[in-house]
Amino acid sequence: MIDLQSVTSESHLREAFGCFPSGVTAVCALVDGVPRGMAASSFTSVSLSPPLVSICIQRTSSTWPLLRNRHRLGLSVLAEGQDDACLSLSARHGDRFREVEWEPGPDDSVFISGSSAWLECSPHDEVPAGDHVIALLKIHRLRTAGTPPLVFHGSRFRRLAAV
Repeated sequence: MIDLQSVTSESHLREAFGCFPSGVTAVCALVDGVPRGMAASSFTSVSLSPPLVSICIQRTSSTWPLLRNRHRLGLSVLAEGQDDACLSLSARHGDRFREVEWEPGPDDSVFISGSSAWLECSPHDEVPAGDHVIALLKIHRLRTAGTPPLVFHGSRFRRLAAV
């Protein structure tokens, strides 16, 4: 039998969560003509009909309040090699877009250049979830590039193995 342990700390829980690899996305829009956005690694597909995805956002985020009421959001699935863009978009201070190549999209959405996929979304619903909020986003339009995604696993960026 597996000897399970009680959750003793957040770092213990992070270690377990880090056993599961995830892709990394950027959620961005123009706010008063300035690009605003953040990295989100808790991203998943939710529904085909209607087309929905979800991201999880810390309740303490200062960026989500700027984005949650936008008509459109650009969700970019970051590509292999976009480690620096991800780190920049996750920074707590400074200009997150200073060294990140981006493109404006329809209705003030913003997309990260060179990503694996781009989804034009609108906020659909929010669900409280502990110290986070699960944001459901409705997909209106999309494009895929066929490039491998950026993968985050065990607190590091990784590459998918070619089979």
